[in-house]
Amino acid sequence: MNHISVFIVDDHKLVRESWSFILNSDPRFKVIGETSDGNTAVDTCKSLDPDIVLMDINMSSMNGFDATKLIRKQCPRTKVIGVSMHSMPVYAKKMLQSGAFGYITKNSSKDELISGILEVYNGGTYICDEVKNILTKQEFGAEDAEGGKGLNSLSKREIDIVQLIKDGFSSKEIADRLEISLKTVEVHRYNILKKLDLKNTAALVNFINRHGL
Repeated sequence: MNHISVFIVDDHKLVRESWSFILNSDPRFKVIGETSDGNTAVDTCKSLDPDIVLMDINMSSMNGFDATKLIRKQCPRTKVIGVSMHSMPVYAKKMLQSGAFGYITKNSSKDELISGILEVYNGGTYICDEVKNILTKQEFGAEDAEGGKGLNSLSKREIDIVQLIKDGFSSKEIADRLEISLKTVEVHRYNILKKLDLKNTAALVNFINRHGL
């Protein structure tokens, strides 16, 4: 029997060990490696050529979005599934735009994790029920109590800037890092506050901390 080979990328050891135990207990799967680092994940995938990569999106050295782009470019056969604590559809959308074929939250059950892997392995795209339920509420005009509607109005560049603000970068540092002008950063910051209906940067920082962005 051919196993579905899986490579696990997450910066929490307990998460990696839990996923490995779950998947190796199922004869359909074989975990062939794991790492806590996005850079290592890209290099290792080139040599191991796994069928599936379970990719956390929040890592310090290289985030899951960038690692996914590189893996898809260098290992086109390998399919990536984003796995994250974030249930807001904006994160799933960004992960799919980065080249992933699925998105599962860490609130998902073992059965849903396995269903997602099988669906992606067989050529499909998989979005977990938690994210789909939020999308359904938004489609019918119900604004999510956690600010999901506002978050989903942000562009990819605005999300990047929000993440850098969270990491403590100033506007000038953000401009240098993203290779854009200081004025452009300030315009983005103004638009972010407007879309999220926040008054100032302090309110934005509180919003980021409250929603675990």
